[in-house]
Amino acid sequence: MNRGLLLRFENLVQLRGACWQLRALSSRKVCGARWKPVELSAHPVGSLLLHPQLWPKHRLISAALSQCRHLATKEETKKKKKKIPLTRGEVEIRQKMTVEELAQAMGKDIDHIYEVLLYTDINLDSVEPDSILREDHIKMIVQKSGMKYKSAKLKEEKERKNTDAVKRQVVNYPAVLTPRPPVVTILGHVDHGKTTLLDSLRKTQVASMEAGGITQHIGAFIVHMPSGEKITFLDTPGHAAFSAMRARGTNVTDIVILVVAAEDGVMEQTIESIQHAKNAGVPLILAINKCDKPEADPERVKKELLAHDVVCEEFGGDVQAVNISALKGENLMVLAEATVALAEMLELKADATGLVEGTIIESRKDKGKGPLTTAIIQRGTLRKGCVLVAGKTWAKVRFLFDENGKAVDAASPGIPVEIMGWKECPSAGDEILEVESEQRAQEVVAWRAHVEQQEKMKKDLEVIEAKQKEHRLEYEKKQQKLAHLTWRQRKAVLYKANKHLMFSRPKERTEMDENTLSLIVKGDVDGSVEAILNILDSYDCEDECKLDIVYFGMGDISENDISLAEAFNGVIFGFSVKANETIKKLADKKGIKIKLHNIIYKLIEDLKDELNSRLPPTLVETTIGEASVLDTFSVTVGKNKIPVAGCRVHKGLLDRKMKFKLIRNRDVIWKGCLSSLKHHKDDVQIIKTGMDCGLSLDKNLEFSIGDQIICYEEKEVQQTTSWDPGF
Repeated sequence: MNRGLLLRFENLVQLRGACWQLRALSSRKVCGARWKPVELSAHPVGSLLLHPQLWPKHRLISAALSQCRHLATKEETKKKKKKIPLTRGEVEIRQKMTVEELAQAMGKDIDHIYEVLLYTDINLDSVEPDSILREDHIKMIVQKSGMKYKSAKLKEEKERKNTDAVKRQVVNYPAVLTPRPPVVTILGHVDHGKTTLLDSLRKTQVASMEAGGITQHIGAFIVHMPSGEKITFLDTPGHAAFSAMRARGTNVTDIVILVVAAEDGVMEQTIESIQHAKNAGVPLILAINKCDKPEADPERVKKELLAHDVVCEEFGGDVQAVNISALKGENLMVLAEATVALAEMLELKADATGLVEGTIIESRKDKGKGPLTTAIIQRGTLRKGCVLVAGKTWAKVRFLFDENGKAVDAASPGIPVEIMGWKECPSAGDEILEVESEQRAQEVVAWRAHVEQQEKMKKDLEVIEAKQKEHRLEYEKKQQKLAHLTWRQRKAVLYKANKHLMFSRPKERTEMDENTLSLIVKGDVDGSVEAILNILDSYDCEDECKLDIVYFGMGDISENDISLAEAFNGVIFGFSVKANETIKKLADKKGIKIKLHNIIYKLIEDLKDELNSRLPPTLVETTIGEASVLDTFSVTVGKNKIPVAGCRVHKGLLDRKMKFKLIRNRDVIWKGCLSSLKHHKDDVQIIKTGMDCGLSLDKNLEFSIGDQIICYEEKEVQQTTSWDPGF
């Protein structure tokens, strides 16, 4: 009996990957003199060795046989028993257990799990110790191992205490409320004179400093009126790309001044600005600019605005309208007085005591000062040393600066101020809240990061479950199609089906790399980067060229940006930032393109040019001449008869060097070159309009009277992307 079993062993050692199973069997059943004869087919491991998936493609060397015949000593057996206690009874299982976790719960080794998985539809090549098993597979493994399963009690995760910071309750005690300056946002279409108006009001030269005359990001300033009142102005960009920044401006404002050019009238961003003001519930003042021009028509502007529910006072509405000329300074005091009058009607007051609350207008990185933010204070008084929280970062205020860069000690409600001391740059539009201490600030930031992580995990889990379901359905369909075949036939069918992928993948990968534009985007402030990313979100031509944003951030171009661009074969686009000479030389040395711009639409045009350069050229046919077949005949050359067409050129010319095509009943039936072109009996190179000729093709093709012969030239033309950014 023993000899028969050993013979069985000699036959089975040829099985691929079976040595570890025989070794395990020998250690369990062949223990020196105490070894008892066991029928291999009756043993669970022995029966598994007969499974087809373990059959070899080639014979193992004879050395494997001697290793598998090794008889374990008693000491080795005891050691193994200590490492893997063989538990009996119930196994606690739960959803999404890994192979390793299930083996530990069962008191088995990982190899045992692999053995049982041979009876499932799982591909063992893809199973690792940390692979997650499906619940039905977990239950089947436990049952096949002669055990029972029970669901483990779910450990109730201790609910994390909400440590977020919140706004104070609104207290309308007249004793604590003090008047504050109105926050006024100037909105309007691009190039309608918003910055010129603001420049005239505060008597500084902002407009001359701006690139292309277009405001690139929000600026907050205080204007001191002759009467002593203060007005806080927010200057917003009018360009189409900065929609989100205009919306932020209206969310922190009290009054909106809508600037409309008298000669242009209502434009696209004018309508958008009106909608922002309505959504925020902010009253409007209409400033009709450029009234000094001969073509100005203020009445037309007022009538056009009626269609958008902006009704001026002269038409029975409540919107004040002021005709101004920002460039010449006409009627600016009238506009300022209208603003002050409306602010008095609104009775704007705020609580200047207690913890600070405010809103970030813009954020940027300064080389010497670090992260800086421009903010509007809405409650409380901000001073140096205050601990602030905004978004997922915090700050201990080190310095405060006004709009002219002068250090100030405090900022009261309604006053714009630049804050220094942030750990990282918060996002524009984030809410600022003051907290009691640095420890409290860290608690708030940690809580917000935890909430964001939980939301991300939830979304990721939904995507994973959807993918798993999709793959499962696809697998089941494949299995149903192959269910009638033997395992050998299934392997052969799958090999033939997937054979082409082995050769196509490297080629596909190369093509993908060539048709991908990797970008590193750097901007001066958070709002500018946000505007660029919003434009890139509208990119919908992935089939032409894939757009991959590798990194985006604020600040000047750095060595890290160069390294990223080199790693991803990318291009660096900078908006209102600089690159020093060292960085430029490093980029030239590594062949990295750095494209710096100060105007948004020029940056997008440059980006489109870069996309066009990644597209493969197309062949464009240019017609040189056309001829009609008037007669057909054939000539004998050696033993062959060559069809010849008698033609007349009625447009352009026929050049023998060029390519030709034969059109019959509007269908192209041949493309190629001519084998001969003759005028009477002479070989010629060119036949001009109105001349007759005889020609033959490089292919033995019969002509028909009425056929069209087209002479054309092929040229490679660079493709252009079909992406339309919307401006």
